[in-house]
Amino acid sequence: NVGPDLNGVRSHGRTHERCRVVAAVAAECRRHPVVVRRDEPRDDRDVIRRVRQAVFVVEQSVPADLEWDGQDEACLHVLAESSNRDVIGTGRLQPSGKIGRMAVLRPWRGIGVGSAILRALIVAASELGIDEVYLHAQNRAVPFYDRFGFEAEGDEFMEAGIPHRLMRRRARMDR
Repeated sequence: NVGPDLNGVRSHGRTHERCRVVAAVAAECRRHPVVVRRDEPRDDRDVIRRVRQAVFVVEQSVPADLEWDGQDEACLHVLAESSNRDVIGTGRLQPSGKIGRMAVLRPWRGIGVGSAILRALIVAASELGIDEVYLHAQNRAVPFYDRFGFEAEGDEFMEAGIPHRLMRRRARMDR
């Protein structure tokens, strides 16, 4: 059973040198059999694609051409792995500070995987010098993001046929 530490994240028996995890994320991962790590999309392209395909294209009927928007190469990606090293969730951070493509496979929802991914993305933004992060939250996910200090702005809008709200927060991790 491989777990996180404060200097890096162990995955597949090796430590990813470019990864750093704050205590809040590491503690979350210890409560659940999950490892959260950051990596380049070219290293994990297939597993990122598998998770997002299952969640967005299959479950939520997002058109594939909208899901695969050509932005992945420019983004920092976070992946959550189960104790048997299966990737069970992912999210990305764009250089603009936009958090998106938060996806957790159905059997792993409701136990803190999405929270760990979101915390890791917020911490990454702060480490990169991004002052504010924002996202397009599906309406049903607004209460989830509220718990992390995001505030809704403006009116509801449609994206990929799903109602969304713009939400923002400072990138410094206070909670």
